Amino acid sequence: MLEKIHLFHTNDLHSHFEYWLRMQVYIKEQRLICAGRGEPSFLLDVGDHMDRSNVYTEATLGKGNVRLLNEAGYDVVTIGNNEGITLSYEELCALYEDAAFDVVVANINAINGENPAWLKPYTILQTKLGTTIAVIGATAQFDAFYRTLNWEVTEPRAAIILLVQKLRAQVDIIVCLSHLGITDDELLAKECPDIDVIFGAHTHHKFPQGKWENGVLLTGGGKFGQYTGHTTITYNHTNKSIVSLKEELIENGMLATVQGEDDFVYHLAKEGREILNTPVIRMTKTYYKEWFHYSPLSDLFARSIWAYTNADCVMFNAGIFLDNLQQGYTSAYDLHKILPHPINLCTIELTGAELKEMYLQAQNEDWPELQLKGLGFRGIVFGKVLLYGIKFTKQRELLINGKRADMQKTYTLATLDLFTFGYFFPSFKYAKKHYYLPAFLRDIFMAYLQNRP
Repeated sequence: MLEKIHLFHTNDLHSHFEYWLRMQVYIKEQRLICAGRGEPSFLLDVGDHMDRSNVYTEATLGKGNVRLLNEAGYDVVTIGNNEGITLSYEELCALYEDAAFDVVVANINAINGENPAWLKPYTILQTKLGTTIAVIGATAQFDAFYRTLNWEVTEPRAAIILLVQKLRAQVDIIVCLSHLGITDDELLAKECPDIDVIFGAHTHHKFPQGKWENGVLLTGGGKFGQYTGHTTITYNHTNKSIVSLKEELIENGMLATVQGEDDFVYHLAKEGREILNTPVIRMTKTYYKEWFHYSPLSDLFARSIWAYTNADCVMFNAGIFLDNLQQGYTSAYDLHKILPHPINLCTIELTGAELKEMYLQAQNEDWPELQLKGLGFRGIVFGKVLLYGIKFTKQRELLINGKRADMQKTYTLATLDLFTFGYFFPSFKYAKKHYYLPAFLRDIFMAYLQNRP
């Protein structure tokens, strides 16, 4: 006897709700068709559904996203880094309190205190014919961030493989919700061919018909709600084996429009604005931004970083400012418009010689025009790299706060966490660092503006 099982899946929505209504209408219609044929279906999300650059998500701290997942009828989700490391420990514990679905993450645990009740390493789904499907979840190992937030995050592939070894004899099918990225998915398939399907995310890759690796089907559905994934499993009950696996991506932009889509997005944003729009600061003048120069706004922001970290010097890119800081009353919503990024501050210990090397690298003429996507940056262009407390003389001497730098001495640089991942300054990846979590740049800036003389 053959049974067809349908697994619909989404990933990396990042609070882009433009296609949300049409994709959920489509999924519900397809699930009804499946049910009419007697074929079971389930709905899965592979993390980064939320993104605090969206005002609705920011205002509800992700609980609005959970409400949408509930309404859509999701069965199982895992968390991405946007759920895991952009909320405080308490906020993440509370995030899924009202979830009507299972949340599976095999590789995180609270360091101090108990795990939230919703957190489980896996769950088992069952069809009416008794077919059992183990769903294991895991998220990317941003160890330094998670530790600062009171979470222990372990090596994800090792955690998954242990569970597969435990579950393989107990269930008919094993799938993995992997918010690890394509490289880890390929390694996992090579290391653990007992997994049947790895639903991929994090690196925003897309596989229109899936990709086979060592007998394991890999999926990838892009980002921002551009695609809905549909995996069809044909299971043979007679010999207890999978007969076939088929994957397809549906382009949501090509689906039929749904009445009220624009109103839906507008009202989510309106709800977020209303929550955040209470005035918190009164500014006596306007501070203007510039993307390719130092500006009054960047000068003020640099002072807030110095006050917060007491670092020797400061570095950030001018493209982080998306709006001016206007004269008059300013709300949390206004500051979110200026600095929408889920970016944290970080201090890095560098020698004078390393700071000199960094200074020279920062003069890269291609960076200001770079249209950066990812690393927490939610701006338009990267902008000029701005350096405060660091100067380079005509005699090619480095000055730190007006004094000649000692090439052997260790200094503290305050910067943005996006610079620590090795893309711009490879040496930063291995330097001694301290991350300031969970406060975002806008939180630190707001506190400074509220308390400055």
